Amino acid sequence: MNFPASIDDFPAPSELKDPLHLAIGIFDGVHLGHRAVIDPSVINARRCDGISGVLTFSPHPSHLLRSKNPTALIMPIDAKTEMLHEIGVDCVIRKRFDKTFASITAEKFLVTLKKKLPTLISIYVGENFRFGLNRKGDVATLIESGLDLDIDVFSAERIKYKDKPISSTRIREKLETGEIAKANDLLGYNYKIRAQIVEGAKLGRHIGFPTLNLPWLPECKPRYGVYFVRFGKAGTTDRHAAIANYGVRPTVNDTAQAPVLELHALNGTKLTSGDTLDVEWFHFIRPEQKFNGIEKLKVQIAKDCAIAHKLDR
Repeated sequence: MNFPASIDDFPAPSELKDPLHLAIGIFDGVHLGHRAVIDPSVINARRCDGISGVLTFSPHPSHLLRSKNPTALIMPIDAKTEMLHEIGVDCVIRKRFDKTFASITAEKFLVTLKKKLPTLISIYVGENFRFGLNRKGDVATLIESGLDLDIDVFSAERIKYKDKPISSTRIREKLETGEIAKANDLLGYNYKIRAQIVEGAKLGRHIGFPTLNLPWLPECKPRYGVYFVRFGKAGTTDRHAAIANYGVRPTVNDTAQAPVLELHALNGTKLTSGDTLDVEWFHFIRPEQKFNGIEKLKVQIAKDCAIAHKLDR
């Protein structure tokens, strides 16, 4: 098959030549609930030698629909695209959600997609999927439109965890409250980020706890505090246990500043400034706090490391 793996906006009709099985959604976080929608599209595409695709949107529709309070994303679009490919999606179409697209009526939505994607033969959505002008379209609308266009429509039931539907909103709430282990349960994998090491002030080295400094500004910020994490060079499978402090470092900084992610490797590391890291988050150890002097900070870091060593067993 010949197709582009990732496209910003719709491809030219000639670019996708094989039968297209398309999952549609924001899919922020690519969590277990999203997999219930996406996995069938991948499976059915493999069965008929077709293309499994995802149509997702950037920026998040909330930037247009409620610009004063847009949704803070769990992951950036590039990270989402990479993960979608990792789970088997062949082609990711990243459509800009603008006024023109938002004005398409529910009745014309599938017609529009078919014109843009002529090899489209099936659509996969969640049971609560809404679309079209004023969000008037639902799964029943899709099914009715699909009959006229010979497009099959598949709707996935919402996946539940502890009797509540898994959702990106629920995961954001867990991240913001520091409940990282619960967020991981909902995601179906360990929350992970990618960032590049930069040269720091080396204060950690001076107090006996050298750190790797990672400027990182996510939209959905985890709770400021200390976490048990594992990290490694991006694209590799080797992982090293560490404590991570995410926050503004109030003990050593008196002025407001952007938060920083700092890693202290429990058993040391040769990775250094310029290296890009993948960091997987496992447990929340404690909230960020301001200590009365460096000595008290050192004592607490030692306690944090002791906890992390136990978690690493």
